[in-house]
Amino acid sequence: MPVRSLKPVLACAAAVSLGLAAVTPAHGVDGPAPDPRNRQAMRDMAAAIAATAKYADEREAIKDGYVPHGEPCMTNPFGVGAMGYHYVKQAYWGSTDPTKPTALLYSTEKDRNGRRTLQTVEWMSTDRDQDLTTKDDRPTMFGLPFDGPMPGHWTGMPKHYDLHMWAYKKNPAGRFHNWNTGLTCPKKTPAATGAAHAHGAH
Repeated sequence: MPVRSLKPVLACAAAVSLGLAAVTPAHGVDGPAPDPRNRQAMRDMAAAIAATAKYADEREAIKDGYVPHGEPCMTNPFGVGAMGYHYVKQAYWGSTDPTKPTALLYSTEKDRNGRRTLQTVEWMSTDRDQDLTTKDDRPTMFGLPFDGPMPGHWTGMPKHYDLHMWAYKKNPAGRFHNWNTGLTCPKKTPAATGAAHAHGAH
């Protein structure tokens, strides 16, 4: 990526990183959030942002092996909110490494150059016993439990846990809430079908 085009990406990453210091304790926000006194969680959040800032350019994600899956937009069937297009890197499935998110979520709409905007990073992990009534293998990151277990979002995807971090798009419900209450999906055509039931609600 040319140096000139890196400037807005790095500026965005720096702004988000600075925002980590302003994260309030979990009891002080609408959605889940790490305790800001948890230094490891703060370091891990900063590492995640630093590692994914380059994916503000959708082409970089595709070049690194992130492949679009599912629908361009998913609506929360349990309440308010939506989430965008999942670009998944299968090699990072099951990762709890802050620098290796399983998925990058991009905007449903494209900009004037025909590219989507990075909004979220997400980690996914298979539910070991594929039983939605048990959760003894639930992973944690940033001092927070993953959501789930839940059904897969598209054909072939197993029952799993996941954790979203809205690092590049403000989420009124909280940075780690799975659904962004500030987003809505475009109205679907009659031929479109939904898969949003797969995601749980807080």
